[in-house]
Order: sequence, then C-alpha cells, then structure tokens
Amino acid sequence: MYLRKLEVKDASLMLEWMHDDDVTNKLSTNFADKSLQDCENFIVSSADTTNNLHMAIASDTDEYMGTVSLKHIDIESGNAEFAITVRKASMGKGYSWFGMVEIIRIAFEDLGLNSVYWCVSTKNERACRFYDKHGFHEALDISNEILARYEGVQNLRWYSVLNGDDYQNKAMKRGEVVSCRIIKIKTIPTVNAGELSFFEANQDIPFDVKRIYYISKVPEGVRRGFHAHKKLKQLLFCPYGKIQLILDDGVKREEITLSDPSIGIVIENPIWREMLWLEKDSVLCVAASDYYSAEDYIRYYDEFLNFVNMGGAK
Repeated sequence: MYLRKLEVKDASLMLEWMHDDDVTNKLSTNFADKSLQDCENFIVSSADTTNNLHMAIASDTDEYMGTVSLKHIDIESGNAEFAITVRKASMGKGYSWFGMVEIIRIAFEDLGLNSVYWCVSTKNERACRFYDKHGFHEALDISNEILARYEGVQNLRWYSVLNGDDYQNKAMKRGEVVSCRIIKIKTIPTVNAGELSFFEANQDIPFDVKRIYYISKVPEGVRRGFHAHKKLKQLLFCPYGKIQLILDDGVKREEITLSDPSIGIVIENPIWREMLWLEKDSVLCVAASDYYSAEDYIRYYDEFLNFVNMGGAK
C-alpha cells in the first residue's frame, strides 16, 4: 500500500464509499447526494495543493482504497486539519493506519508543520476506538476559528498530534526495554498552544516521589550517566529534544530514543544506564523515589555486574 495523487479513475470507487451508509452514517457531511461528476470535480480540484492536500490510499495493485487529507494548511501557524475516509473493503486491513501515519509524516517532514488536529463525532464509536487504541491525545481549548468550521455540529471529540510526538506509537508497542516499563504519561494538547503532561505518584508510577531533577544545556553527542542504582526507583522522560537511553540489566543491553514528552521509562531494578544527547540542549528529567544518597550509586560496570549477579537489591 502507498499514497499517491488522486486520479480521475478513482472517482467510481470514491462514490462507492460516499453511497455506503456503513461508512458515512456517522460523518457530519451528507455524501448521499454526491454524484460521479462531483467525485471527478473533487479529484481535479485536488491538483491545487495550496491550502489542502488530498491523496489516495492505494493498494499494491494501485486500487483506490480511500482518501486521506490535510485541510486548511496554515504554513504560518504551522498546523493543518487531518481527515480520512476509506472504503468498506479496506477496513480492518491496515489502510487507515497506514494512510494516517503517512499523511502526518508528510505534514511534519515535508511541510514542516508543528501540529495536526482533527475531530470525530462521539457517536462514531469505531473511529474513537481507533484513535484511542493508537494512543492519540484528546485535545481541549480548540480555537474559535477552527470551531467555526463546525458550527451547528454537536458532540465532537478533538484530537491533536505535535511534531516530535511518537505518533506511530513505536515506544508503547515495545512495552518495555530491558525489564523497564515504557509508560504513556497523561497528556492534554491544545491546538496551537502545545501540550500539558502530568503524572501522579503511586497512581501513574509505582512509587512516591521524593526528588525531581533534570539535566540540561548538554551539547549534542555528549554521553552521560555511566552508573546504576542499588535501590532507587525512577521515571525518566525527555520534555524537550531527543536523547538516546542505553539500558543494561547485566544480561541484555537495549536502546530507546526519547523525543516525545509523553513517553516515560520506569526503572525499578538495578539498571546500568547511559544517555546520549542526540540534539543540543535536550532535557532529561527524572522523578526519583528517594533523596540523594551517594551510597546508592554504582559507578563501575564490573561492580554493577557483580551486584546483579549476587541478587542485587531484590
């Protein structure tokens, strides 16, 4: 499957989903009155990509499976509205997810946008489940300018993704890295005004927080860390920039890149860690279960291996 420009040959299959009540009955637009000529006119007009980008989601045999769009592209403000509709024949086969990931990638990498937003009716349970399943954040405080486009439409749920977010959900699909849990930090986005992320001790993370510290102003390419802790539990996250964590439990060594402020790593066991700054001035923030104690540090890797081989702090 791949994305391509819409072509006039797609019109008949586009009309198919427009006249399929199973596809359109929860959409705000009335597509039942659309004609083949309407579809052809839309496809021809899609050649103008000044403010909107409409693309076909195509199968490997070049069959049209649906349309994915960036609407109201605002280069100055750095945002656009996402939309997608697929044929019934494509549902459950990965076309929706592929189309969404690719159009968001285009928004951020090709167009240089900062955010993509969209809305869906709360009655459209299938769509809500889809977005919730993939970990998209529900957005609040939508601007009046955007809301005006949906005047009179009730029961809308808004979503948003920012440039730098793990919108492909790669981290959460991993689940863990060398026995350290990867968690989704609760996040509330506001279109054109960033995101607010938060976590609560003994609720979102399995320990009380007695200390919070952060590492900043680090040049690109610098490595830090090179230690483990005997008993300390921590939540590590990167609220700004991009940092690679190298984690080692004495048996396995794995890496994970933190660039999404809503992704955190919970370390509950003795783990050797190194941190590589992939971007200048990135920030690493740590919430710790106890006050600073020099005695809790393991500064030498051989000492760490001996500690975990002897049973560690278990």
